[in-house]
Amino acid sequence: MNKTTLEEKAIAGDEDSFTALIDGMQERLYRMAYSYVRNQEDALEIVQETVFKAYISIHKLKQPQYFKTWLTKIAVNCALDFIRKSKKIVYIDQELGGSYAPKSREEVMDLHEALSGLDEKSRMVIVMRYLEDLPIKEIAEVLDMPLSSVKTVIYRGLEKLKISMEESEYFG
Repeated sequence: MNKTTLEEKAIAGDEDSFTALIDGMQERLYRMAYSYVRNQEDALEIVQETVFKAYISIHKLKQPQYFKTWLTKIAVNCALDFIRKSKKIVYIDQELGGSYAPKSREEVMDLHEALSGLDEKSRMVIVMRYLEDLPIKEIAEVLDMPLSSVKTVIYRGLEKLKISMEESEYFG
């Protein structure tokens, strides 16, 4: 069965199609939630909230081909809401994979410290890009930002990270 058909059926109210789509995204949703809260129970709660919100509002999705982006946006918003409510900080864990894997425990700690020094938008964009391997275009869609703004946030955030990581290397 082709994916657009599954998405169209889910939008029309077919629970089996919705379940099949969620099953295909479950691991990605969990990894993303975990990258924000670094706690298994909290990440599972965020995924559960994401699925619930998606289920009750699936009929609002107008373009079936954007299901994945739409669901990712819901997950990011749920994670941010959870963080705001619980006032937790964002962590990044090396087991998450992605395109960057710290080489030592010290490097992991330096990265956590450097990321915590970034503003929320920069941290979010860098996590999505380099730890979740999301394309820049998808990040722009998820965050409702122009593509050029996402590129600018990435560039500036990476510059700040570089400076912060260099400082920790020399002074830490």
